[in-house]
Amino acid sequence: MAALTGPRALRVWTPLRRYRHSEPTGPAPAKAVSFSPPPDSKYDWIGPPDRLSNLRPIKFFVPKNESEPERKLRELREETQDWNQRFWATQNLTFLKEKEDFITARFKALGLDERDEEGHKRKLNAEEMAVFYRDFLSENLEKHTRYNREWYQRNFTITLLMAKVTLLRAWEKLGWKKTKTEP
Repeated sequence: MAALTGPRALRVWTPLRRYRHSEPTGPAPAKAVSFSPPPDSKYDWIGPPDRLSNLRPIKFFVPKNESEPERKLRELREETQDWNQRFWATQNLTFLKEKEDFITARFKALGLDERDEEGHKRKLNAEEMAVFYRDFLSENLEKHTRYNREWYQRNFTITLLMAKVTLLRAWEKLGWKKTKTEP
């Protein structure tokens, strides 16, 4: 996707043009995202990063004549986005709390206050923080492994559904219709 310049660069939300749909409808019902794209939009819209998860939420476009496979694809993508947001929000909060606890404990062990004589907040050097990062990753290895496995399964399923929807759209565009074979 090309970089935005000019007046478009000021927009908070930018359309994800890769998933253009055939007909516009009103905005999809908001879950965690309060922004609604314009009613005439035919695109999925990407929002600013969430302050907890650091992930950019997506508002998925819902066409009026959405087929069953398109609906399943959209719902799986929405569910995957919500699952991903929850995981990373929780993980990031845990990381920040444990990091702060580690820093506080380290300063106590060194007999130092969190602030220096001039009132500035003290910082640990990279080698001292490396101990925390290594321990945090080791403690959360199983959780991250489960997350990665689930993420790959979800994305593989989404990819298969996207292929199915793309083929169905191509057949419709060519004028081929699904015929029912009667026994």
